[in-house]
Amino acid sequence: MPSPQPGHRAARTTVAALLLLGALAVLALGVARAARAPRPNTSDEPDEPDEPYGPERHRTASDAPDGPGVRARFLRIDGVPLHVRTEGSGPPCLLTGGLGSSWFDWDLVVPFLTPYRTVVRFDRPGYGLSAAEPATGRPAPTTAGEADRIRAVLDGLGLREPCTVVGHSLAGFHVEAFARLHPERTAGLVLVDGSVEPAARPYPAPAARDLAVRAVAGAATALAVPYLLGPTVRRVTARLSTVRHEDLAPEPLVRHCYRTGRALRAMLRENARYLDLAAELDGLRRTRPLPEDLPVTVLAADDGCRTRRTESWLAGQRELAALLGADFRTTAPAGHLVMFDRPDAVASRKGPSGCLCAARDSNPGPAD
Repeated sequence: MPSPQPGHRAARTTVAALLLLGALAVLALGVARAARAPRPNTSDEPDEPDEPYGPERHRTASDAPDGPGVRARFLRIDGVPLHVRTEGSGPPCLLTGGLGSSWFDWDLVVPFLTPYRTVVRFDRPGYGLSAAEPATGRPAPTTAGEADRIRAVLDGLGLREPCTVVGHSLAGFHVEAFARLHPERTAGLVLVDGSVEPAARPYPAPAARDLAVRAVAGAATALAVPYLLGPTVRRVTARLSTVRHEDLAPEPLVRHCYRTGRALRAMLRENARYLDLAAELDGLRRTRPLPEDLPVTVLAADDGCRTRRTESWLAGQRELAALLGADFRTTAPAGHLVMFDRPDAVASRKGPSGCLCAARDSNPGPAD
């Protein structure tokens, strides 16, 4: 589920607490309650939505799977069917979300970009409408692996020109790794309230940790925890991540995407690998420099509260921008889900560097 500000560690604490409470609640209800519940989808393949989408639900790009100008498809990447959406026209811009995010978390940003950009969104394995990776035999997530996945998605769409890559929260690690490993394919780099973890020290035994989280996800799915509580956990976490304290995602989509075991397994695996990803990215920063002429923007959410936690988070974002030689911007009031609170700020161009439209191409994009 989307991680609340001011940082990924707070997100891990919140999500873990909610999952623990949920598991206890399910156990209290007893096996009989779980048996009476409709049988959840525990397969690795995505199923069909159980309710129609429509404008009366939520007026965003996700209302209709194949609305005007929206091209939705499944691309088989490394053997896993991934849900991919493209819309708009112009130089490509890829949006990818943080821990537990789905494609519709960018819905409010997309209309600002489609007049000027070909916007690409995709769900990582297990999230949204994408299938899960096989239960066994696949390595745990890595930054290099996620960078290669982004490249494969663009290749599968036939978009081989340089692309502006935009990562929120944890996905900031992914897009920065893409820019470092595939500089010839990168037109611009934007980190939206990206994760910051200086001097990361991963926990030992990564293979054992991955095996353990798989087992936890499997046990929780067998007890129908995701089916009964997944959408509620998503809603609570999203509300904690916005200053408006509401989840703007369409209710049918949230229910459909977050009540599956594949979503829980994907989230737990990524969460368990967080420090490993940070350490791997630190290594890339030492060995694979960003191109000197690459436009880089760090956009930080400021919730308007002058608390120690908020000030510490903003200081970390400034340090990240300094490390990358990036243009640093804040937007307020906004929570960690900046895409909900200030979609205009995510897509806007302010000054010579700007945000999404500050790419190495001739298209000027929108101006404030």
